Amino acid sequence: MSAIRTIRLDLQYDGTDFVGWQIQQNGRSVQGELARALQQILQEISLVPIGSGRTDAGTHALGQVAHFQTQSQHSSEQIYRALNSLLPPDISVSSVHEVDNCFHARYSAVSKRYRYRISTVKAPIKRRWVWTIPRRLDFDAMQEAGELFKGSHEFYAFCNQHPVPKSFSCTILDCNWKICDAELQFVIEGNRFLRHMVRIMVGTMVEVGLGRRNSNLSIPLNAKLDSNDVSLATIRKQAGPTAPAHGLCLVEVNYGDQSC
Repeated sequence: MSAIRTIRLDLQYDGTDFVGWQIQQNGRSVQGELARALQQILQEISLVPIGSGRTDAGTHALGQVAHFQTQSQHSSEQIYRALNSLLPPDISVSSVHEVDNCFHARYSAVSKRYRYRISTVKAPIKRRWVWTIPRRLDFDAMQEAGELFKGSHEFYAFCNQHPVPKSFSCTILDCNWKICDAELQFVIEGNRFLRHMVRIMVGTMVEVGLGRRNSNLSIPLNAKLDSNDVSLATIRKQAGPTAPAHGLCLVEVNYGDQSC
């Protein structure tokens, strides 16, 4: 019997027509498309790749990472060529590498970097990749608000709480706004992210940019929870709206030193 091998996939996709990364009962998923192609190539009907994390319906990726284990003797180059010939046009595999069997696309990750794009002018050619807000946004105020997210916090108000996460603690290593022509781009890196977290951050900072909220966000990070006083749902309402998924892109997954 052949030895088990672990194969790492680096991939990108346009998330517009997907229900997200994870296989679901209804709709196309990135994981499902990859699984079907791999099963056809390797003739292993139970093979399902594991991703670094889920992305929402409509969210894109330039640097998603996945892995799978196989006893197949197909080379990395053969798998790379076969995948890109079978996958639909909205998914592309950037690289295929055999890695140590201790590598895990999700649990070995040290940090992830996301980018959110906002266009301040109507740009039809970019509509699938940017949130269009054809109004003046106060860049300096949004940048000031973003500084508050840096460091380790309990992000109670900045996540979808259905279901309630096991932990609200995340460490934001870096986050900044930058101006690129008629776009405002928010880039953030953290050790982990809660469901919809980046999109709620962006929605809150847009309220700041529109003058609807102070740059101190008007909400305390690390708010203490008291089941006799305030519910998780009430705390969520203290933050801003959830920005549209199509402006968000997973740019990079960092694994640091991948030695086991």
